Amino acid sequence: MRKLLVCALAILLSLAAFTPAIYASEVRISVDGRDVQFPDEHPYVDRRSNLTMVPLAFVSDKLGAATKWDGNSKQITISLNRDTIILVIGDNHALVNGKRVDFEGAAALKKGRTMVPVRFISEVLHANVEWQPARNLVSIMTSVANVPKGTWIWDSHIIKQDQEKMISFAKMKGVTSIYLQVDRDIDPAIYEGFIRKAKNEGIQVEALEGRPEWVYESKQEDIRNFIAWVKTYNSSVGPEGSFTGLHFDIEPYALSEWTKHNKAILESWMDNMRLIEKETKGSGLKISMDVPYWLNTIHVPGKNYSMSAWMLEKFDCLVIMNYRNHALGNNGIVENAQVMLREASTLKKKIVVAVETVKSTEGPRVSFYSISNKVMEQELQSAHNQLAHYASYAGFAIHDFKSWQDMK
Repeated sequence: MRKLLVCALAILLSLAAFTPAIYASEVRISVDGRDVQFPDEHPYVDRRSNLTMVPLAFVSDKLGAATKWDGNSKQITISLNRDTIILVIGDNHALVNGKRVDFEGAAALKKGRTMVPVRFISEVLHANVEWQPARNLVSIMTSVANVPKGTWIWDSHIIKQDQEKMISFAKMKGVTSIYLQVDRDIDPAIYEGFIRKAKNEGIQVEALEGRPEWVYESKQEDIRNFIAWVKTYNSSVGPEGSFTGLHFDIEPYALSEWTKHNKAILESWMDNMRLIEKETKGSGLKISMDVPYWLNTIHVPGKNYSMSAWMLEKFDCLVIMNYRNHALGNNGIVENAQVMLREASTLKKKIVVAVETVKSTEGPRVSFYSISNKVMEQELQSAHNQLAHYASYAGFAIHDFKSWQDMK
């Protein structure tokens, strides 16, 4: 009997020795509601610190940070917007924006892979981290501060002034795309200098143009000339000075004919969209269209098919002008964006959700004008928490640069 007990105890102890490995293999990670797949090294729980460790590649692939590994000093540098984290393999502290921060555990090497503590890294990058033991799940909700953002610059003459100050503001706000209206009277060298400075800070610049009249057939030559100018400009400068895309803001619903001759306007709009598709094919330029959030309620003439889906089929991205200053509830940012986000997810295209900071005459719940930047960021975070699980969601755009800069 005693021998039987000893054998049973030995078996239990041997199983216990394998428990951490079994437990580690079942650790799951989700970011913004979507499960993360790890094709190579999987996350695991460090036995000593009880911290969940993830491959360094996860930080760049899923949290959007830039990572750098120095094999000689065994040092890891992680950068995202204004934040820089420096860790050394084996050290239980890090430099966060130049200040020492202690934490349990340490970065480690496992099978040639650099592994870092997911909670520490995520929280330093302003994400919310929740452990769900019933599901063996580490749930990470990223900060809206790190979500891609675009903004419009309508007066391109301002880039002749303090470019560094403008780009510094854009970088501080997490801007990743600037939609810059093209004024062909400005020296191309001004554009090149601005674009080079922006790209050096990780900000892409798209050539912006359009007006309601561009819906008419008579304006097709204007459209061709704009596209041709950007192509010619790009071919005359290096990749670091080039526009990365074309950004069209046409808005034919601002015309009086929109209600009087809606079918004719829609058909003319579609003809000009086909022209843009044809003229830009094979150019390597990303094509984005500004559209109202309600475009999905407008049907292609004679068909039970939305105009938004029709446009998504043709172009890379729609920027929906979802001008509301509240995230949740009836007629809020989230509710108004969901239909087109579902359409885009099905079509494997992208949607940017735009909000307004310019003074509006359309009512009190349209613009963040006269509301603090802090309140806007809180509303955008609430919207982000709801929209992030859509595969088509590509962040926010703030209209426009000047008004955003002037916000209190």
